[in-house]
Amino acid sequence: MTTQVDIAKQGKISEEMKIVAQKEGVDAEFVRKGLEAGRIIIPKSNIRDYEPIGIGKGLLVKINANIGSSMTICNIEEELEKAKIAVKFGADTVMDLSTGVTEQNLINIRKNILKEVKVPLGTVPIYQVGLRSLERDGAIIDMTEDDMFKIVEEQAKEGVDFFTIHAGVTKEIINYLKDHPRMMGVVSRGGTFLAAWIIHHDLENPYYKNFDYLLEMAREYDFSLSLGDGMRPGGIFDSTDYVQIQELLTISKLVKRCWKKNIQVMVEGPGHIPAHEIERNVKLQKSICNDAPFYVLGPLVTDIASGYDEIVSAIGGTIAGLAGADFLCYVTPSEHLSLPNIEEVKRGVIATKIAAHAVNISKYGERASNWDRKMNIARNNLNWKEMIKLSIDPETARSIHNRSGESMDMEPCSMCGDFCAIKILKEALSRSKKKKG
Repeated sequence: MTTQVDIAKQGKISEEMKIVAQKEGVDAEFVRKGLEAGRIIIPKSNIRDYEPIGIGKGLLVKINANIGSSMTICNIEEELEKAKIAVKFGADTVMDLSTGVTEQNLINIRKNILKEVKVPLGTVPIYQVGLRSLERDGAIIDMTEDDMFKIVEEQAKEGVDFFTIHAGVTKEIINYLKDHPRMMGVVSRGGTFLAAWIIHHDLENPYYKNFDYLLEMAREYDFSLSLGDGMRPGGIFDSTDYVQIQELLTISKLVKRCWKKNIQVMVEGPGHIPAHEIERNVKLQKSICNDAPFYVLGPLVTDIASGYDEIVSAIGGTIAGLAGADFLCYVTPSEHLSLPNIEEVKRGVIATKIAAHAVNISKYGERASNWDRKMNIARNNLNWKEMIKLSIDPETARSIHNRSGESMDMEPCSMCGDFCAIKILKEALSRSKKKKG
């Protein structure tokens, strides 16, 4: 089976590369070269049919939204609506992180999203492996190596576009962690599933041990691998520690194995990191992974903002994006508290979209700032209809504007009234012009 990287290395430009180039405002040859070098990926399975996106160096920063059921809350229709809301407000990709209530519920949620949401879909297949083991054997740690790979293939056949695989969680790292405990331990669910399996069976991580088998499946379906950061810090006091960096070093070797097989790959990154450590984390990943696309959760720059973590994430995401991160995973206000509802998914997407857009303006100028230019013109003209239309969330903007009785035809809003700076200056210039005339 031919992959996008195969095509790029042959010096050819695929239809997907052309579409990505057109969307990005770059030359198709730039996209081809990025794919060839591993700096860019187009996360699109050869099973699905939709308009692709590109992620990587020289392309606009993209954002992902996580949705999915839990063992206590499982509503298929609501998870599908969350995915649709996420895309409506700017998510470039969606990840289904469903963990319950039954394996069949999990499968149904994923199949509905694949059918109805036309953006790249990612999953963490170890979740389904754990749920299957729980239903069949009564314990997650009884997962079989066969199921770990079988479920990747099952999901690939459905059309999943990219998979988070925690192949860097090795027996060596887990043994070190046992003797050198962290304040927050391991907070990645996928990383924890595999860490517990390694400890219980005293065996190497099957995804690491049999990594070439994953690459064979990736070739067949041309899905992208997202090498998960199972050792990401769950609190700022665990950031940039030995196990986080050791996992990253392991992942850097796996990236090169992907490239040898012409498989598209990106690297996942932390996590909870103080603001002053973000740039060095991004630059470290870019250096040792030879500019492979970097996908970061947040990062979260403080641990005390329960109920407001979408703001914390947007702060960290802006810093990370400016330092070179290519792909931001949103965080919702319910992070650390509860499964997010539809409104919280919307808030998380908007906060992260704002962060990505701010980065794109700084890095790419006119390629990203035309939206803001149009808003400036509308504001200067006190054109409320156009201002609201151009807002990232027009419904909320309209509601706020109208709540004090303002109409779309009023010039100043209730904030300034007759003290409106724009109106005062325009009137002064008009009077001056008349005097000269």
